[in-house]
Amino acid sequence: MQAIALVAHHERSTARRYALEAQQWCRDRGIEFWMPADDALALDLGDAASARPLREADLVLSLGGDGTMLRSVRLLEGAAVPLLGLNLGSLGYLTEVEPDRLDEALTKIAAGAVAGSWHLDERMMLDVAVNGVHVGRALNEAVVEKAEAGHTVRLLARIDGEPFTYYAADGLIVATPTGSTAYSLSARGPIVSPRHRAMLLTPVSPHMLFDRTLVLDPSEVIEIEVSGHRLAELNLDGHSAGPLDDGDVVRCAPSDATANFVRFGGERYHQILKAKFGLADR
Repeated sequence: MQAIALVAHHERSTARRYALEAQQWCRDRGIEFWMPADDALALDLGDAASARPLREADLVLSLGGDGTMLRSVRLLEGAAVPLLGLNLGSLGYLTEVEPDRLDEALTKIAAGAVAGSWHLDERMMLDVAVNGVHVGRALNEAVVEKAEAGHTVRLLARIDGEPFTYYAADGLIVATPTGSTAYSLSARGPIVSPRHRAMLLTPVSPHMLFDRTLVLDPSEVIEIEVSGHRLAELNLDGHSAGPLDDGDVVRCAPSDATANFVRFGGERYHQILKAKFGLADR
């Protein structure tokens, strides 16, 4: 391991402390260390600021919560760089270790995946295009939703090029298994293990009798066409990807790129889910 980049939450009070710890760990071992310039500025670590892309790192550290993990994935732009999440938030689905275990975690990773001490958890992502032009990737979901409060939008969903139905709704969510516990869950979608490769099509507040989520095979392609005079907008993992006009078509398909999370133990997903919902053993 020769280079580590760190992405940090700008408003966590302990972020600077652990960023400094990571920087010192790298200095002691002759490993390059840098941060995106806005992160370094926010944490008053100007000497670590760099315009160097994250894809050139051997490891990316994400210091924050699930939102920071999503931002780190976005900044990687599909590069297959291992990503380690250090939790500075509440109980997160995506982060892996508490920050007081930073030294231990980095030492294990630097030693290599010896005797199964760590592994990569590969998560499916979506490639999203508008009118045939690629606009980004999503780890959790792509959402086509109304642009104005108080109105629904009319959206035609196609699956593998064949019309499925028109939705009159606040929006449509195309989620990955990772995103099944995010926005799709709040819209009554099912929880899907991230070990699966699948796409979920979930309507948001539909004004129609059919309100169920479709769980589709990863070989299928979903297209959503805006139909009608009411404007819509596209959001990828909670960030705006731009407005949509009548006739615009959003295409969502499984990406060849994956998000690669460093994991040290077994499957944490189900235990996090259990804790989130306060489920008892019996």
